[in-house]
Amino acid sequence: MVIDCHGHYTSEPTALLEYRKQQVAALSDPSKAPGQLLISDDEIREKLEPAQLKFQRERGTDIAIFSPRASAMGHHVGNEATSAAWSRICNDMIHRVCSLYPRNFIGVCQLPQSPGVPPGNCIPELERCVNELGFVGCNLNPDPSGGYWKEPPLTDRWWYPLYEKMVELGVPAMVHVTATCNPAFHTTGSHYLNADTTAFMQFLTSDLFKDFPSLKFVIPHGGGAVPFHWGRYRGMAQDMKRPPLKELLLNNVYFDTCVYHQPGIDLLAKVIPADNILFASEMVGAVKGIDPETGHYFDDTKRYIDGVSWLSLQDKQKIFEGNALKVYPRLSKQISRQAGAARA
Repeated sequence: MVIDCHGHYTSEPTALLEYRKQQVAALSDPSKAPGQLLISDDEIREKLEPAQLKFQRERGTDIAIFSPRASAMGHHVGNEATSAAWSRICNDMIHRVCSLYPRNFIGVCQLPQSPGVPPGNCIPELERCVNELGFVGCNLNPDPSGGYWKEPPLTDRWWYPLYEKMVELGVPAMVHVTATCNPAFHTTGSHYLNADTTAFMQFLTSDLFKDFPSLKFVIPHGGGAVPFHWGRYRGMAQDMKRPPLKELLLNNVYFDTCVYHQPGIDLLAKVIPADNILFASEMVGAVKGIDPETGHYFDDTKRYIDGVSWLSLQDKQKIFEGNALKVYPRLSKQISRQAGAARA
């Protein structure tokens, strides 16, 4: 089985996008508040079939761990109530997709984060998504301010109530920012990768995983700059009298394969142990076009893993399936549950 751990709902019906525009407009003019959101199953199918589903079939992937569009989470927009309402709508849409295509998608939720609001306030929505909707994880934004980094680091006790609930529920988090409102950063080209690298460094300098030995994070986009500078991080850990990185972090921190060229995947596979790599493509996402050097889509990442000649079949099985089942403890049962629903 090939499990894509990083899928976003980027083929949403137009009505959902219009609803968000109206919600944002209503922040300054309440008369523009949206009415009831009405989206038919056929509208969902019409957008998904020629996008994520088409590429799943063509590229040989089986299941996508699926969450709302990351750049649209917009935690810096409005206030806590704005984020709570928008997150619930987006998570309900993911649940509808998983119900329509139970063999193809497994849900991961958007948290209703908002600048300055304690992460523990997200717990009710996390519990709803896990216990009622069958979701297996969440996306955690380390920077709800949208590029201005006003929150404490992920290792601060400010985040601990949420971590306690994640451990209790048995769900990991993918560290994923949303769009930036800071003009110094491009959302997908710099802000995303900055956040991946920043989160890793925060973990390196803390004892978070002594307090939460079973807490698990996935750092997306191949880990940002981390694999390329692995020697730097090993050296800094040594200078700081920290344990070796394998001992310090690799029981809790994992990396995905959203790296869009063969040399990048080669580097990731050489530097990061196969036990810590999860297959992912983020399609249809940050890079949608065809690479003129290869004639293949940039985000067709399965072919890059297939092309790493020194990875054993056992290692590839871990990357494609085994590690996802390990990092997402609820995933195996949810796959079976949804497959049963599909048969019924």
